Amino acid sequence: MTTTITICDTCKREGWDATSGATDGERLATLVEAAAAGAPGVVTRRHSCLMGCAGACNVTLQAPGKMAYTLGRFEPSAESAEGIVAYAAGHAASPTGVVPFREWPQAVKGHFVTRHPPLG
Repeated sequence: MTTTITICDTCKREGWDATSGATDGERLATLVEAAAAGAPGVVTRRHSCLMGCAGACNVTLQAPGKMAYTLGRFEPSAESAEGIVAYAAGHAASPTGVVPFREWPQAVKGHFVTRHPPLG
């Protein structure tokens, strides 16, 4: 089953430089999209404002019938993007969306904000 990573493309971390030409969320989205290219069971999409502004940069992981997660407080870095995609691949491979802690990439540890049970 496919897991969708939704990346907030309007996130601005504290100290964001408006002259940079891109929000921190846009920078993270570009990195996550590149890391997800060819990742089995993972797709990405951008969305404006996930309402987690105090903990930017934010992403959600969702799939039908599975536990959903919101993660935040990322730096827009290749390491963060690769960790997000690796966790999403584990989510996609799991029948429930729950990935055992021992399989979590280091880059996502400490970044979980919420989890939501599947609907239905």
